[in-house]
Amino acid sequence: MPVALAFLGFWPAAIGPGPSKRRRHRTFLSNWLNMMNPHKNGPRNTAVVGLQWGDEGKGKVVDLLTSGHDVIVRYNGGANAGHTIVAGDQRYALHLIPSGILYSGKTCVIANGVVVDPIQLIEEIDSLRDRGIEVGDNLRISDRAHVVMPYHKALDEAMEVARSGATSAQGATLAIGTTKRGIGPTYADKVTRSTAVRIGDLTEPDRLRRRLEHICPMKSAMLASLGADGTLDAGKLSEQLAALGKRLSSHITDTTYLLHDAMAAGRSILFEGANACLLDVDHGTYPFVTSSNCSTLGIPAGTGVPPANVHNVVGIMKAYNTRVGAGPFPTEQDNEVGELIRQKGNEYGTTTGRPRRCGWLDLVALRYSAMICGADSLACMLLDVLSGLEELKLCTQYRLPDGTITDLFLPDAARLGLVEPVYETLPGWSEETADVKDREKLPANAQAYIGRIEEIIGVPIGIISVGPERSQTLAADCWGI
Repeated sequence: MPVALAFLGFWPAAIGPGPSKRRRHRTFLSNWLNMMNPHKNGPRNTAVVGLQWGDEGKGKVVDLLTSGHDVIVRYNGGANAGHTIVAGDQRYALHLIPSGILYSGKTCVIANGVVVDPIQLIEEIDSLRDRGIEVGDNLRISDRAHVVMPYHKALDEAMEVARSGATSAQGATLAIGTTKRGIGPTYADKVTRSTAVRIGDLTEPDRLRRRLEHICPMKSAMLASLGADGTLDAGKLSEQLAALGKRLSSHITDTTYLLHDAMAAGRSILFEGANACLLDVDHGTYPFVTSSNCSTLGIPAGTGVPPANVHNVVGIMKAYNTRVGAGPFPTEQDNEVGELIRQKGNEYGTTTGRPRRCGWLDLVALRYSAMICGADSLACMLLDVLSGLEELKLCTQYRLPDGTITDLFLPDAARLGLVEPVYETLPGWSEETADVKDREKLPANAQAYIGRIEEIIGVPIGIISVGPERSQTLAADCWGI
């Protein structure tokens, strides 16, 4: 047990004196980096997943880990998610294409669990090419990924408008804060089956037209019932989509076989999650969630790769909490503290530009997400944003309406909305951290903050980000960055 605990960075006093703090952290980093090196003991596959409500900085971590992997895979969601990558003086906002596209020699896969807006995807491809980024055989799209149709976006908006005019028994709006990108209606058609269109259908114009002649009258009636324009021309729509399919045809393939062939050939895979665990349709704050399994539990169904082939899970967290749209947020700070975090952290949505709600770090929720996703390590992002705050608060428990205390997360919006956070207060730090290159050179109070998170979550923090640049990542030299 002592060896395992030392690896994790902890050493209880009850078992006697252990290695120094410096040695423990050095040992942990060395062991963790060796574990994360996919070629040290044969190819290993890694998953990067958000542990909060999204926007944690997953794109930067994927970017950092891409160099050590051969295939980068997006397995869920659609253009409602976005990653922002900063490389030198260039900033890239990616919504569908995996972040690995910025590296040469990598294969990027949009797998079957993703819902694809072909117009958005082509715009993204063209934008990258205009900036000198190669997008050719290095991008593969599953023929079984479902297509976000124009009527899906129209339905998404019309239904959100209808919901916004209704309230719950508690007087809260029933609007769920959708991005209106058509994601939910597309996943609904996926399980309805007879009204679904898949990427492979775009390459077969005759079959596509026959399907749309069946689908369009139903979607027209649905739109009209919601007070929206229900005019849909199946012939015109099929022509437009067939043209898009022709543009994308060289990228379309059976990605499940592609991934299994890659593993058989000794290539390593990096799974890139979109959205985050607390937005998972089964395990998040339902109904204020997205429409897919965006925890690591979505990888097998979303790619065809069995769970046993996911060797390492890196959970991404911010040093505080944010949320976009509606839904319960126990630690939200709708005050000067929240506004300070928003401005300093540039907390505005990559996809929508909406201001994010900001608050203190919720460790009850974080521990739950780490458990659900099977996180082997954490990456703590945006620690630099907290510099200058006199004190910091960590939510370690919830107080329920009957006065009892729990450390269990409540993945139900109505119940979670009734809890009160129970905080620990820690001293802040005034020093800026943007130029720090080593965890042990962080301000003492920043080190204590990180250490307390590790202690409560029970998972080591292996990456600490102190700025948007690749170089502003502690232990970056160990990654060869």
